[in-house]
Amino acid sequence: MRRPLLTLFAAFGLILTACGSSSSPTQAGPITIGVSLSLTGDFSSDGKALQQGYDLWAADVNARGGLLGHHVNMKYVDDASSVQQVQTNYQNLITVDRVNLVFGPFSSKLTIPASTVVDRYSYAFPEPAGGGPDVFKRGLRSIFFVQPAAVEDNLVSYTKWILSLSPRPATVAYATEDDPFTQPQVDKAKALLDAAGVTSVYYKTYSSEPIDWTPYAQAVAHSQADVVILGTQLPDALAFVKYFISHQYNPKTIIETTGPDQGADFSGKLGANTEGIMVPAGWTAAATAYGNDTFVSKFIAKFGGKASDISADAAEAYSVGQVVDQAASKANSIENAKLIDALHSGTYNTVQGPMSFDSTGKPQGGVGVYIEQWQGGEPVFAYPSSVAKKPPEYPKPAWH
Repeated sequence: MRRPLLTLFAAFGLILTACGSSSSPTQAGPITIGVSLSLTGDFSSDGKALQQGYDLWAADVNARGGLLGHHVNMKYVDDASSVQQVQTNYQNLITVDRVNLVFGPFSSKLTIPASTVVDRYSYAFPEPAGGGPDVFKRGLRSIFFVQPAAVEDNLVSYTKWILSLSPRPATVAYATEDDPFTQPQVDKAKALLDAAGVTSVYYKTYSSEPIDWTPYAQAVAHSQADVVILGTQLPDALAFVKYFISHQYNPKTIIETTGPDQGADFSGKLGANTEGIMVPAGWTAAATAYGNDTFVSKFIAKFGGKASDISADAAEAYSVGQVVDQAASKANSIENAKLIDALHSGTYNTVQGPMSFDSTGKPQGGVGVYIEQWQGGEPVFAYPSSVAKKPPEYPKPAWH
């Protein structure tokens, strides 16, 4: 719920403070955007990719004269992938550092507690990577998930593709982290495939904390399922694939909720064995969405590598900046209350496609989430045909 917004009138040397206040810059002064990122811990690869996306956006907006004329400074603090630390970080960013705006962290797991803190101070909370169903169940008006679709629908395109195959795969194995991002996707896919008569031969959840994933990978391989659907982040995504390779289990198709979309952090560990692996995705380097070609070229110029090395996390973070830039122009303001109103009432163009948000901050009316598949050393959209750069490889090629 929105509370009255107090502002910082630095031009008069007067600071108004209260529980629920936020900072406004002097008319021509710079602004600071605070972000808690997982620069260490389980989500460190994702956190560093988000930082790349945020930094690239800040450089771009400053090159154009700033956010409504205000030079943007980014302030990052490491949450070590910790639920407790992410709350402390946003509390301090707002009340101690008195940043003007905040952007979101990585994962639903961290976004949920962080958003409670941010909402307490009536700050807008555009975020790139917290889209689990529980994010939107608390009635917060301040949060905005800047991705094309709600997380629980991420595997719907994949299930449609599976059910379109002739002959259909007969069996499917599921394993997923007990995580508000991964499990809802897998559970919805299971419900859809169960209803269509595809036999489930294995289903298991496991801790989202670092564990030995071998028993779960072993059980999936032992099932000899035609289809493997895994609710993963990057570390377990790699662990499952490496186990399958070493034990010569090659399902006809495999999809992982996260990992294959992480560019070089994924392909660099697997080489040619990325071939045929799928991931639900709303962004790819080859997409024709608003500004994407410029984003890709500037990313490579700034950070090096090639297009297939770019993590989707970087594009998602960049999209947060794009949305805020356009919302500020719409509102003619960078005050948090006005940004919140603008974000609830507009449609905004991003490298992931157009974005708009319902009353809970859930994306609506966007392009949806498609199937991305590694083919020939690069991730490409493979389904549906309306966006596919190449048709899906099925069955998946043998491991190298």
